[in-house]
Amino acid sequence: MAEKTIAVQLPESAYRKLQKAAELTYRSVDEILVSTIETSLPTIPDVPPELAEELSAMHLLSDDALWAAVSPALSQAEQTRLAQLNQLAHERPLTPAEEAEQNDLVAAYGRSVLRRAQALAILAQRGYPVSLDTLPTPEPVA
Repeated sequence: MAEKTIAVQLPESAYRKLQKAAELTYRSVDEILVSTIETSLPTIPDVPPELAEELSAMHLLSDDALWAAVSPALSQAEQTRLAQLNQLAHERPLTPAEEAEQNDLVAAYGRSVLRRAQALAILAQRGYPVSLDTLPTPEPVA
């Protein structure tokens, strides 16, 4: 792994915390700082660059905007259409157009799941209680 050297201005109190943690664990301040950064920043999965940028930028959103991002992004019509295509796929081979539409809807669903997960992770980091009971659920698809 390539290493980069950077200069960071830290408050004295933050540096003392790093020093104390380094002394207690017999590690260097650099190791403590790298470990802290790696564990506190979310891991962005291997996704297209524009989605990775969007997920990374979510840290800048307000709490209200993050709670809004937790809602499912597929419209009711898209959810219904995806359910129809999935059912058709069990009954017969999909046409190329149907398969392309299904792939597009599945990809949109995947992006929605990543956005929702990122929003929830950030809200949890900000101290909000996050559980399945607090999540909005999509309407059932008939």
